[in-house]
Amino acid sequence: MKKILLSGIVLCFSQWAVAQKTDSQFLQPTENLIVEALSPIPTSLVKELNMYTNVRSAGFSEWHPKKKEMLMSTRFGNTNQLHYLKMPMGARTQITFFDEPVGGGTFEPNEGNYFIFSRDAGGNEFGQLYRYDLADGKITLLSDGGRSQNGGMRWSTKGDKLLYGSTRRNGADRDVYLMDPLQPQKDKLVLELVGGGWGVNDWSPDDKSFILGEYVSVNESKLWLVDIATGSKTKISPESIEPLVFGGAVFSKDGKSIYISTDLDNEFNYLAKMDLSTKKITPITKSIPWNVADYDLSPDGTKMIFSTNEAGLSKVYMLNTLNNQYEAIKEIPQGAVGGFEWHKSGDDIAYNYSTAASSSDIYVFNIKTRKTERWTESELGGLVASQLNDAKLIKWKSFDGTEISGFHYKPAAKFTGKRPVIIVMHGGPEGQSTPGFQGRNNYYLNELGVALIYPNVRGSTGYGKSFVKMDNGYLRENSVKDIGALLDWIELQPDLDASRVMTMGGSYGGYMALACAVYYSERLKCSNDIVGISSFTTFLKNTESYRRDLRRVEYGDEQDPKMYEFLEKISPLNNVGKIKIPMFIVQGGNDPRVPRTEAAQMSAALKANDIPVWYLEAKDEGHGFRKKSNSDFQFYSTILFVKKYLLEVE
Repeated sequence: MKKILLSGIVLCFSQWAVAQKTDSQFLQPTENLIVEALSPIPTSLVKELNMYTNVRSAGFSEWHPKKKEMLMSTRFGNTNQLHYLKMPMGARTQITFFDEPVGGGTFEPNEGNYFIFSRDAGGNEFGQLYRYDLADGKITLLSDGGRSQNGGMRWSTKGDKLLYGSTRRNGADRDVYLMDPLQPQKDKLVLELVGGGWGVNDWSPDDKSFILGEYVSVNESKLWLVDIATGSKTKISPESIEPLVFGGAVFSKDGKSIYISTDLDNEFNYLAKMDLSTKKITPITKSIPWNVADYDLSPDGTKMIFSTNEAGLSKVYMLNTLNNQYEAIKEIPQGAVGGFEWHKSGDDIAYNYSTAASSSDIYVFNIKTRKTERWTESELGGLVASQLNDAKLIKWKSFDGTEISGFHYKPAAKFTGKRPVIIVMHGGPEGQSTPGFQGRNNYYLNELGVALIYPNVRGSTGYGKSFVKMDNGYLRENSVKDIGALLDWIELQPDLDASRVMTMGGSYGGYMALACAVYYSERLKCSNDIVGISSFTTFLKNTESYRRDLRRVEYGDEQDPKMYEFLEKISPLNNVGKIKIPMFIVQGGNDPRVPRTEAAQMSAALKANDIPVWYLEAKDEGHGFRKKSNSDFQFYSTILFVKKYLLEVE
């Protein structure tokens, strides 16, 4: 149930880069960057942006099993690394030191003498598992070390073994393996599967079985009970004509039932309890008209902390599992809250928390004192929290009467008159923009006077399963029309300048940026496509095999001639002649999701039509830039692009 998103940024590298170029007025791109047609970056701009590029954040990873200490993530250098934290507001002691970012770590659950972490190379997402021994700092490779994905570790109840998923057999199918991390050479294939959407949810209390999740799409997932000794699996989620969600399974302490999230007979995902002998499902939070987002069961099984996503803000509750009654935890204010984990003492719960005025930090809530204690306070790089604007929820009607919503950040009060706008579109497409910390994007608001709007077009999660399905398959372009309706809304606002609007987005949001450039070139000034899909057919052909079928469920199966024809018809690459505005294309050279060919072919097509196109590719990145040096260069370049084409100033 844990998702930790980190965007910590630090000072030292950008200062180093500038120091190396003291003989020049411009910051020079490093050898790992492919740069085409970008304006040179003045070192004066680097210094001007220093405050905005040096915000840091922290993310909780896991409690130590025997001490009130924790493993956490933050970034002091160029990449996100693991740190050890012994007390609230204590020193963050870095314990991994790699050129590549390190994912979260999980302690051996009995003594905590070592932890397991994952790391890929250059953003290729072929994560490998490693053991870190705390006694001597020795690091041991546990997985195959090749072109495979390894992750989703789940410790046994006894704590001596773990299950994990791996694509190492053929690169496409995610099988389940059993491993003793102290004897990795003896790991064992437990279950051979077909498809890339499988993952272990939880072990039974007696360690004889586990719950296996099968992700089909955002609208459909299934649960299976697997016997570890035989490898046989039995489907336990009910059959249904319509796709249903069943996920996040956690065993009750007696092993007779599991807690799940499901949308059975409901628009939203709610908490429920399934009796494993009868398969009867008892709803718990069905009356809450929002998705349950995150939850964690207490060590003794009598309580569960959970949160709901209420229009992008988190509301936190405590459930009494003995009577299924719950109440809101008012001591945890609304914001972006998640990553819950109970300490083994059963009194303390760690979580990540952020708002529009603060980046992600770690807090601990004590259920006895009902008090929250802050464990980290990440630097804002010089930004003043009280001067940062919160988001305003906005709504508009689309072409078919569907209500669409989003979040509007207004520029600093010093800017008067109609303000230019950047529309920032999320990825997924099953994502959701939430009113969170803007970090470096505060530069647009505070220094350039540009308004930011984050729309949640149809297909976004958080607004019910019917809304999520409204852009599937042949309905794809309806989400683009939602942006057209937003442009109509902007025209009606007295403080916004409809003649100066830019679109920006990453991943699926990159496709949206390209599609908007196709359909609304006469209403836009420029656009920024970041790791976006330019052709659905070439994307489905070239995306990594372990995710191809999962994407076909959302976008349509290009193997069907009728669908192939439709996808070809709507792909921006095949409509490039309609694009009349400047484009900035950003791409990771090792991207396994949206391969670099999507960016390269779009750039070439725009150039052939004499459309101004800036191109930036990082050879050592994947689906978005994770290294500070690269993300800084991207940000500097984007600012220059915005100034030249949106604001029309040099």
